[in-house]
Amino acid sequence: MACVERCCRCCAESRRHSSILYSILRSEERAVPPAGPAPRGCPCGSRRRVALRSPQVACKAASAVLVKTLRFVQNVPCFQELPLEEQLLLVRSCWAPLLLLGLAQERVHLETVESAEPSMLQRILTARRQGEQPPPRPPPPPPGRPHLAPSLPSAGHIQAIKGFLAKCWSLDISTKEYAYLKGTVLFNPDLPGLQCTQYIEGLQREAQQALNEHVRLIHRGDEARFAKLNVVLSLLRSINANVVAELFFRPIIGTVNMDDMLLEMLCAKL
Repeated sequence: MACVERCCRCCAESRRHSSILYSILRSEERAVPPAGPAPRGCPCGSRRRVALRSPQVACKAASAVLVKTLRFVQNVPCFQELPLEEQLLLVRSCWAPLLLLGLAQERVHLETVESAEPSMLQRILTARRQGEQPPPRPPPPPPGRPHLAPSLPSAGHIQAIKGFLAKCWSLDISTKEYAYLKGTVLFNPDLPGLQCTQYIEGLQREAQQALNEHVRLIHRGDEARFAKLNVVLSLLRSINANVVAELFFRPIIGTVNMDDMLLEMLCAKL
């Protein structure tokens, strides 16, 4: 897929920056206190709440990868030919899997610690012992405006992300293969509201065909590699975008609506 392949190389340094991410990338790292021993909690390991060991460092890395990823997207000629509304629909739906592919490509490692944040059950039991009302459930998000979850990601969510990164690294995915995978993720024709469905479906099919041809040419002795790369895509589908935003952006900049930030970045000249 020529329009994706042309964006394999790193783009030039950005001249303008999103105000939110630019402030993150330029801010000085604050010292992070050493993590204490992991508190004893519920034996259900996948439900434990975890946080990044060094949120400032991880958030800076994720922000830089997000800027680089959107720069890649903006420089895909086939993407540029789409109406702005279609571009926004595509980016809003796939920013998280594209970011995770970028983190894997940049070899960003995640170090996490178990959080001391009490669970909902612990807060309810504490409130009852103290004769208080249990904490209310958070209000539902407004229609069409999903927000970040109010609690830290669970250990199960983090393990899914780490498992995805480990799978990518074990396959030693090349720059071209990452580009074709990103093209497959970006051009998703199944999104509701798209007008150029057939065109976008054709672009996704071209990305898959180009990936298959590249694998057959470069990895002739590994007939299963194409299937293994598609397993990577299936792992991405199981990771919630809200968890990604909660993990990498909320610890530093608080609750942020990713739609607004993506619109700001997409309209900027990265």
